[in-house]
Amino acid sequence: MHIDILLKRLQSFEFLRGLDSASLQRLAESAVWKVFPPNAVVFWEGNVEAHLFYLHYGSLKVLKSSPDGRAQVLRFIDAGEIFNEIGVLAKRPSPATAIALEESGIWLIPRRALEEVIQSHPQTALQIIANMADKIIELVTLAADLSLKTVEARFAQLLLEQTEGNVIERRRWTNQTELAARLGTVPDVLSRVIREWTKAGLIEMDKQQIRILDRNGLEARAMNRGE
Repeated sequence: MHIDILLKRLQSFEFLRGLDSASLQRLAESAVWKVFPPNAVVFWEGNVEAHLFYLHYGSLKVLKSSPDGRAQVLRFIDAGEIFNEIGVLAKRPSPATAIALEESGIWLIPRRALEEVIQSHPQTALQIIANMADKIIELVTLAADLSLKTVEARFAQLLLEQTEGNVIERRRWTNQTELAARLGTVPDVLSRVIREWTKAGLIEMDKQQIRILDRNGLEARAMNRGE
């Protein structure tokens, strides 16, 4: 992958706003290009990863595992996003594992190159911190949802957030196992919810799409909270 493509993307990043052309060029030239096949681990929880990642194409999931083997998906990463700010700036072990959901092309920007930019352009550090703060807010929201909302409410909220024109196009990896992990439950529980909602006329679901048939009914489900 040619670095000119990366350079154009770096020029559009909000967290690099204000950098001169020479600094952006050095960042682009320092980057390493890697392609990860589906299900490949980009980095493991507990490892110290000395790169800032930019996902050029593909999709990833970031998950936290428990000693008994259960996993909670913390977030999905889509093309155009950066990640691993904590690892590259704090120099601490990664708090989660990142896995490719489909073939994914990623640029790896080394810590030393980013540190050089930050030392000469302190405002960049503030902009990266602001980007990290947004992700922390997302994690706080996730923690609140897992604690306070039922599986049904979380699933309804997810569908309402993802839909465009009451239709969600299912990607190859958007199966019930992945959806259950994202919702903090198990596939059997999610399957029961899907059966009940299909029978009630709230949704239709096939291999290609999830269609919302009763948006008001789904919004009511999203407001339900566990006791």
